[in-house]
Amino acid sequence: MKLDPTDRALINRLQEGLPLVPAPFDSIAAELGTSVDDLLARLERMKAGGAITRFGPFFDAAAMGGAFCLCAMAAPEAEFEEIAERVNAFPQVAHNYQRAHRLNMWFVLATETPEEITAAADGIARETGIEVLRFPKRREFFIGFRVAA
Repeated sequence: MKLDPTDRALINRLQEGLPLVPAPFDSIAAELGTSVDDLLARLERMKAGGAITRFGPFFDAAAMGGAFCLCAMAAPEAEFEEIAERVNAFPQVAHNYQRAHRLNMWFVLATETPEEITAAADGIARETGIEVLRFPKRREFFIGFRVAA
């Protein structure tokens, strides 16, 4: 999919967050010199075309009483895709990705309570027959990661 300058400006602008106003898309459309309808159509087109895979808020689950935990598994390469599908079927799983390492499947569990981390990880281990190693967060860093479109 080819992005035009307005698409790129929109992606770059959205990475800075939405303004806290009653109609945030109106505000961003005005900043970019376009209409809300055009802005929303661009988002839909870029999502359908694969230029963006997700557009939504990030919630601080820990601040709301929930929990995050980085997890890893050693999935047999021949079964990797099948195991990934079974892991991803758990609604608590986010950011599941493959790495070139003995622990080749890494994902984040996000739950409403810290106790649910154990339940979800144990459920994945039962479902896949593979141990789920847990690496709970010790300290949080904010790096302000942005990708220039």
